[in-house]
Amino acid sequence: MSTLVGTHSGTFHADDVLAFALVRHFVDAEARVLRTRDASALSECDIVVDVGGVFDPANRRFDHHQSSYTGALSSAGMVMEWLETEATVTPELAQHLRAQLVDYVDAVDTGRIAPDPEIPCFARLVETFGVGADSAQDKQQAFLAASDAAVRYLKGLEADHQQLCDAREVVRAAMDEAVAAGRRVVILDKYYRWKPVYFEYGGREHPTDYMMFPSDEGSWKILAIPPKPGVFDQKRSLPSSWAGLMGDELSQATGVPGSVFCHKNCFIAVFSTREGAEQALRSFDRWAPSAA
Repeated sequence: MSTLVGTHSGTFHADDVLAFALVRHFVDAEARVLRTRDASALSECDIVVDVGGVFDPANRRFDHHQSSYTGALSSAGMVMEWLETEATVTPELAQHLRAQLVDYVDAVDTGRIAPDPEIPCFARLVETFGVGADSAQDKQQAFLAASDAAVRYLKGLEADHQQLCDAREVVRAAMDEAVAAGRRVVILDKYYRWKPVYFEYGGREHPTDYMMFPSDEGSWKILAIPPKPGVFDQKRSLPSSWAGLMGDELSQATGVPGSVFCHKNCFIAVFSTREGAEQALRSFDRWAPSAA
């Protein structure tokens, strides 16, 4: 039999939806939900979240509303903690999920953060699934739809974490290789989630200005590296004479046949071949550290 998860009936919120989605994604993809406040019915459930007045991970009970619980978690954070304790989720993945989603849901549900109504967020997304759902049946279907979206989000976050893990060794090695070769350019064999690793590995002080890698279509991209995480500035922008040009116009400006595109803000340029991308960087003296 599939896992039966109990939660409260009525209006649903991000924490109970996410708690159920965590179970579906990491424990049982076929998990069912019973939405009720009937204590007898809840006692028959394998897992109970956000209702029941009990926090007892050993018995898979995850409510935070009772006065005896004084922690900062919502039902989502409780389930996340349980999954990590049970080794269903690695500590590294759990940390990633908390930082990207779970901690925020906990903070919103427990009143420590008020979502900005002008900024889309997970809590607001879940809320919209319930708009117009008046009957119990409508609410059930809306809850399941919101859960489907949450599971897909979790899958994306897990894949994102795996990409970071995959990038860590490769990007660090490429950064070291660029320094050893005396280049301002970090060259990758494909696209990786490079920014977190780059700055984790001392990117602010690293003597490289550009990241270069092939695209899925076979062309090669040059990206200007920002001076720090979370900004749109660049350590060294691409030439302003390339700004907004495409095709033949860009090829004329770069002197490189097969030039494809340069963004008007000069943070990315695309070339049809690796050789062309390298030639373009050399053309404006941005290949070697001596060009500072």
